[in-house]
Amino acid sequence: MRALIQRVAHASVTVEGERIGQTGPGLLILICAMAGDGEAQADQLAAKIARLRIFKDEAGKMNRSVLDIGGGALVVSQFTLAADTSRGNRPGFSTAAPPAEGERLYRYFAAQLAAQGVPVETGQFGADMKVELLNDGPVTIWMET
Repeated sequence: MRALIQRVAHASVTVEGERIGQTGPGLLILICAMAGDGEAQADQLAAKIARLRIFKDEAGKMNRSVLDIGGGALVVSQFTLAADTSRGNRPGFSTAAPPAEGERLYRYFAAQLAAQGVPVETGQFGADMKVELLNDGPVTIWMET
């Protein structure tokens, strides 16, 4: 699985003019299941992200996790993280998991992150979503299992 994690002051996702998910201080997680991924990869990524120390402590050092600050997460599916740009000018997405499996793993990942104790809201798999965020830092981290 691939994830692009952004530390945010707030983030929200809207579909067809309706806000369907949001978070205050915490994480915006753009997530993509890759071909061959399974629950083990989702479990590993959820555990790692929940404990990732990217929030400032009293001394201003990145030493606290989303759990430590009592923050939440907005999890948004984004198959374009599977983009292969090695040839030509049009990205290929053949390394992404098939849609049904991608959606299953996306939902599973969100549930596993919530099971770690992080309040989770989500986007809508396969929808045309509008994502708004205020990146805090900015802090943006790429993770892959």
